[in-house]
Amino acid sequence: MIIQGSRVLGVVLAILCSFSGIALAQESATELSVKAQKECDLGREAKERAVRLAHFERSQALAERAVASDDQLAEAHFALFCSLGEQMRIDGESLSSVFGFRRMMAALDRTLELNPDHLNALSSKGTFLVKLPAFLGGDAAKGERMLKQVIQQDPKAVSARVTLAKVYAAQGNREQAITLASEALQLAHSERRADLLPEAQATVAELRPAHAELRLAKP
Repeated sequence: MIIQGSRVLGVVLAILCSFSGIALAQESATELSVKAQKECDLGREAKERAVRLAHFERSQALAERAVASDDQLAEAHFALFCSLGEQMRIDGESLSSVFGFRRMMAALDRTLELNPDHLNALSSKGTFLVKLPAFLGGDAAKGERMLKQVIQQDPKAVSARVTLAKVYAAQGNREQAITLASEALQLAHSERRADLLPEAQATVAELRPAHAELRLAKP
């Protein structure tokens, strides 16, 4: 009976160790994805190209490890999307690499597949939908709806406001465009989002002169 009891205890301990190993693997993937996203954010904040690229490359390496550790973790795929996307546009937005673009979009789509309510992924997807031509999967109306959904669900969303401001400006709705861009800039400051501040500042600077001219032109 003692031997049999020892065997049962051994089996129980083996099962517990197995579950413990799974938990540690999950924790490791989560930690890697957090570090990967942090590196991507630091790259956005940096000014020098070499420094930016180094952060984005570290972000990609960490994100790839996170995905390999746990393919079911949405944050790991989003961090990979972030690093790939920022590397693609480091010298200005372009689609110079078809393979790179497809891999980046696959990471974004996988994020939303795993977590359809991932607001940062929804914002990014909406941005691509309004920017891309139809033959590359663009859908301006759908993208605009997604961006509005993000702003409604996250009152502190910066990127969605910036993109939607540009959409409204292109549509001739300058009043709404400058309102959204100004809100984005205020939020970037108040939320200490140094990674999002440059684009918000550039958008406001671009829209304000046109807005002033429009107001002067009104009778």
